Amino acid sequence: MLSPAESYGKSVQPACRVFVVTNQLKINQEVYVMNSERIEKIRQEYLNTRPAICVERTIAFTESHKQTEGQPLILRRAKAFNHLCNTLPTTIFEGELVVGTPGIYKRSGFICPEFSWKWVEEEMDSFESRSQDPYTIGDEQKAILKNDIFHYWKGKSLEETFLARLPEETARIGVDTGIIDNDSKWRSAVGEITPDYQDIIFVKGFAGIKQEALEKLEGIEPISNENIDKINFYKAAVESCDAIVTLANRFSKTALDMAARENETQRKIELLEISRICSVVPENPPQTFHEALQTVWFVQLGSILSENSLALNLGRFDQYIYPFYKKDFESGRITREQALELIECLWLKLSEWAWAISKNTAQYFAGYNAFQNLTVGGRTRDGRDATNEVSYLCLEATRNVKTHQPGLSVRIHADSPDEFLMAVCELVKEGTGFPAIHNDRAGYEMLLNAGLSPEDARDWSNCGCVVPHFRKVGEWTSAVNVNLPAAFEYATNRGRSRITGELMGLDEVSPNAFASFEDVKQAFYKQLANLVKHSVIASVVAQKVHTEIVPRPYLSLLVDGCMEKGLDLSRGGALYNVGPVLTGIGIANAANSLAAIKRLVFDQKAVSMSQLCSALDADWNGFEDLRKTALECPKYGNDDDYVDSLVVEISDFYNREIKKYKDIFGSPFNSAFMGISNYIPTGSIIGATPDGRMAKAPLTEGVSPHAGTDITSPTAAMRSAAKINHDVHSGGTLLNIKLSPELLSSQRNLKNLAALIRAYFSLGAFHVQFNVISRETLLAAQAKPEEYKDLLVRVAGYSTQFVNLSKQMQDAIIARTTYEEI
Repeated sequence: MLSPAESYGKSVQPACRVFVVTNQLKINQEVYVMNSERIEKIRQEYLNTRPAICVERTIAFTESHKQTEGQPLILRRAKAFNHLCNTLPTTIFEGELVVGTPGIYKRSGFICPEFSWKWVEEEMDSFESRSQDPYTIGDEQKAILKNDIFHYWKGKSLEETFLARLPEETARIGVDTGIIDNDSKWRSAVGEITPDYQDIIFVKGFAGIKQEALEKLEGIEPISNENIDKINFYKAAVESCDAIVTLANRFSKTALDMAARENETQRKIELLEISRICSVVPENPPQTFHEALQTVWFVQLGSILSENSLALNLGRFDQYIYPFYKKDFESGRITREQALELIECLWLKLSEWAWAISKNTAQYFAGYNAFQNLTVGGRTRDGRDATNEVSYLCLEATRNVKTHQPGLSVRIHADSPDEFLMAVCELVKEGTGFPAIHNDRAGYEMLLNAGLSPEDARDWSNCGCVVPHFRKVGEWTSAVNVNLPAAFEYATNRGRSRITGELMGLDEVSPNAFASFEDVKQAFYKQLANLVKHSVIASVVAQKVHTEIVPRPYLSLLVDGCMEKGLDLSRGGALYNVGPVLTGIGIANAANSLAAIKRLVFDQKAVSMSQLCSALDADWNGFEDLRKTALECPKYGNDDDYVDSLVVEISDFYNREIKKYKDIFGSPFNSAFMGISNYIPTGSIIGATPDGRMAKAPLTEGVSPHAGTDITSPTAAMRSAAKINHDVHSGGTLLNIKLSPELLSSQRNLKNLAALIRAYFSLGAFHVQFNVISRETLLAAQAKPEEYKDLLVRVAGYSTQFVNLSKQMQDAIIARTTYEEI
């Protein structure tokens, strides 16, 4: 058997029984791996199919809720899930080896009216024409929603309840404003969990989970409020277990029926095996590699159907899948190529469904991305290197299929094999934005600071974008986006928006009264503290409403602690409850702006505060020379302490201010500087800033430099980012670096990249990801999108198809600095 490093990217001829072998193409002695005919056909369907709105889930949940009026809400939601699993069409598409779909279409999105229906009513006529994440929806589906769905849910949804309870002052700056944004927590479900395969699903199966719930029920009498709640929780658990098992059995029958009609021998064998597997899992613990992968997808499918939410993560996939691979490989049951093809099938299933979201939410989470993160590498719970053959298979599958899901993350530590890190760099070279690369030690320290035990902290995986997480944790990992330049704008404009003139912050002193740079900073921090306070208010109101309106009976089965406590995940049932994450947006802009004021107004006295504010009010029109001077001021991302020290100071203040508050479970809030596509809409509501940025231009994502201002080297940008105290930001930090493809054209260059990554992490930084793509390629993809459908780019904390982004988003990616040398 080849070593993992030797087999990465190569094909070893198997004694194939059922599966099509991965193909090879040899050009100039270089071996290029080609997808099997099966995988390539499914991949092309995925690339060429626009997501469509399916109403099957909407109908089933509405029908069930009509029939269960007056019953406990958690039981009603469990029964609705069961009704859906009994009625959802069980479509198996051509060639699939991993089966199950959340709708009737190849790429289905669906509406969850119990969370929010108003945005659908307002926007569905423009679903197909909107600039970001358009959906196909038919007239029949629209009629069903209008005539049969909306009127039932009026006055009952999460959105309506949240907005009715949100204080007016918080609503003014927090509802669809771009200042503080948490609409993904009141227009949709939370998501943000990692199912516990290691200790629950692969050990018990849903039959075992159901039996545990039944045993818990036997010992409880309804003699107190607490006991009544527990009884309802366990009844809902039984209902949910029956639901997912029923769905799997129905797919088993569908596969069996298809096998009976199938004339092609090979496909008939495959369908019979699929039928057998679906009759066994997830009801029972899996015994084979194929069974394990099908279990993972059924668990994922149940999560999608129950909530339609983001960040339904797969956790440490290589750790819990490897025992099945090892057993089947050594017994001769499966070859490496067969295992790879099955993983590729899973990757495609993860990419086919669409998280249906509002126009506003799509601006923050652009590109049909559901943020299903999957982590490989790292250390074991006792501190040993955890890299294994499945770690390499995941890298290879990601390279082969070029899907936007799963969000592949790797954990790198001092003892990570050089071969593994080189394989990671080989994938970076492909230019898909994968994988996201994380410092294992920093992630461990973040979770220690969040209250986890050392063993559990070592067992971390990624959630959503770049949030270090653990499978026994309940947490809102993306609770609110906080616009830092908004606080700066209000500090220098008496609390008013420079674009609208509306009072959005605190009406404080005139900027003309600033006698020192310290006065400017304190005014900024006061406005930022106000935004943090309102973010907390919005979060705790949302948390409270979630506990009352949308319990999570199915997902509570997947997280340790809920069953033992008899307590729903939404009510703090997880073993660990970690506080919500408030994500800071535009920290580089805030620091660059402060540095410009320090340099121009107070150090050089080249301009007065009044003159600078006049230039900002005019969006630099008529002040072009002053803007040129502002652009020449020190910028974060060039290893210059003049401005880098301000980034550190701002990030530390932000963390301290957030930590003053606790959520409804008594857990401290957490800070983050991660990125999705939120830096586009947050920039669109901010006027000109002292760093030379024009009004409405994008901000910065994560801890990345502002696009085009990191003019030194990637090493300098990484040294700037590493100065931040990453370990205290338990919600994660994100750094985006864009490299020229020519920079990674040789093995020597790849080794240099590997060394750069290790050096960066030795400074204590948490994360880095690379876009390796030329400006010319991106411009060509803009001009001829039909020729670049599988072109993946790193947006911020995730990758997605470039052609699925709005032009504004595409332009922002093109504008990033492309480094030609390290």
